[in-house]
Amino acid sequence: MNQALIFLLETFLGLFALALLLRFYLQAVRAPARNPLSHFLGSLTDFIVRPARRVIPGLWGYDMSTLLLAWMTELVLVALVLGLKGYQIGPGVGSAVIGICLLAALNLLKLFLYILMVAVIAQAILSLIGRYNPATPILNSLTRPFLGIFQRRISPIGNVDLSPLFVLVICQVLLMWPVEAIEQSISRML
Repeated sequence: MNQALIFLLETFLGLFALALLLRFYLQAVRAPARNPLSHFLGSLTDFIVRPARRVIPGLWGYDMSTLLLAWMTELVLVALVLGLKGYQIGPGVGSAVIGICLLAALNLLKLFLYILMVAVIAQAILSLIGRYNPATPILNSLTRPFLGIFQRRISPIGNVDLSPLFVLVICQVLLMWPVEAIEQSISRML
């Protein structure tokens, strides 16, 4: 029974955290606002984002309420899953709470890296097809900050842009090495 409940929690709360993080990221990169994805994310998350904006101010032009809500969703998910797995908070309550907060932030970072990887792969596939697609402007907005770093330094080889390859490799290395090492040290704190 616990396994099924954990699966449902990870699915629904994980998807909601994904929607909040995507909403934040689309706003941060100033993606075109008139697209189906932005409308869907707005409709899905407005019930909680609008009231939170009254309490949590923006910072440097970024919608911090949406990012904080994504982190809080991950925090609730991590706490519930640990509780269902039988984790008991012992005498080190402070370090356990800090560990759970850091684990939620790390899960959000991993989710962001996966969003970036999917966007880069989708954009690379659409560029091979060569026709205009309505998703192209959004994908360009999502990937431009990262692909642009490599596009300025590495020229295309035989008219093939290798910047997506570099971004994907760096994302994979980040997921394998520092993120995993931090995750293991946080798990030891718990």
